[in-house]
Amino acid sequence: MMALEDDPSDLDALVRRVDPDRWLSSRFVADPAARADLIAIYAYDYELARAPRTASNPLLGEIRLTWWREVLDEIYEDRPVRRHPTAEALAAAVRRRGLARAPLEAMIDARYRELEPEPMNLPEALAWAEGTGGAAAQAAAEVLDRSADAAAVRSAGSAWAIGRLMATAGLSGADSRAALDAALAGARGVSVAAFPAVAHAALSRPRSKGKKVTGLTARIRLLLAVLRGRV
Repeated sequence: MMALEDDPSDLDALVRRVDPDRWLSSRFVADPAARADLIAIYAYDYELARAPRTASNPLLGEIRLTWWREVLDEIYEDRPVRRHPTAEALAAAVRRRGLARAPLEAMIDARYRELEPEPMNLPEALAWAEGTGGAAAQAAAEVLDRSADAAAVRSAGSAWAIGRLMATAGLSGADSRAALDAALAGARGVSVAAFPAVAHAALSRPRSKGKKVTGLTARIRLLLAVLRGRV
């Protein structure tokens, strides 16, 4: 839940608190408008993640995810968007950048798996990672460089999500490590302009090993990744 003193319209502060990895990556974007558009995408992903976590039953979770699908309908049908800070910011980003709907829709679809009580097996986890971290990275890269290699961007975003699953959801074993290695290998070739959309993938390997990478350590890792141009 958002602290009472937080300003619900301050999405940058929200993302900094709930999604520090991608917030740090966004600091490598010099243009304030482009940086704000990335923040809108990450705030949207946070709202989708909250749907299954805060709902008391799967039906309520589905209703919340449907609410966000209706937001996309409003945005892409050029209708007035409901009054919600993240919905309004996402609408502005989509219209300003001409963002494709497919990645934003995939981000919703992936969250339905979280409404099921059973743990994800590896194929399900990899599909979830691509639909969450991968699709979000693709949308973010569209803000920064429309010519960026979409497959490489999705692979980097997936690697970040896989690393987080390995740290928090019990995903482990040689097959999981191989999947993370493959995702990181597939991330090669992301353009310099689009790289801030995926720089956080540089934290995936240490996270997968249970290491807490925060603060100055995270900043240094991201800076080195940006300077080298690889995650």
